[in-house]
Amino acid sequence: MGSSVPVDELVAGARGGDQSCWNALVELYLPLVRRVIGRFRLSAADADDVNQTVWLQLVEHLNELREPRALPGWLATTARHEALRVIRLRGRALPTDPLGPGLETADDPELDAALVEEERRAALRAGLRELSESRRGLLMLLLADPPIPYEEISRRLDMPVGSIGPTRARALAQLRETTWVRNHAAEPAGTRTGGGRDVALG
Repeated sequence: MGSSVPVDELVAGARGGDQSCWNALVELYLPLVRRVIGRFRLSAADADDVNQTVWLQLVEHLNELREPRALPGWLATTARHEALRVIRLRGRALPTDPLGPGLETADDPELDAALVEEERRAALRAGLRELSESRRGLLMLLLADPPIPYEEISRRLDMPVGSIGPTRARALAQLRETTWVRNHAAEPAGTRTGGGRDVALG
């Protein structure tokens, strides 16, 4: 099942036992969960345990989720709580720099900003999947790092160089109206500049 399916439909399908919907939810939000866990610098084994516990808890509480769009926040909060629980069970504190920020907490502004950015990226990835293959391919080439010259993009896509700019504009306009980007109420994130051109999604 493609990730172009709205999150509320994925949640409803997962509640009903549709394995493909569950798989799509995991694929969409696993990077977010891993990012949260990674902030706590757990061992690989502990990080795997926390990740597994988060998804097991989602299975148990999925029917209680009233607003599907709240799922990223729920996953992030659960991951943080589980990571802290593991740390307490191990009877130790996180290794920290005495001159640094110290132990991560649920109110860490830097982490919250990272979560917002990850949600935006997830919406962008899902939104790209709603585009036609040609438009998705063009945007992906324009976002490549290092930048790919227009002449090379023209050759790869069999598209006149003069058509790249107008097609890019139409593709971005369509991207902003895709289900995921619109539902997440966020402009697509990401900027690449190179070769005298500015490719900004947002």
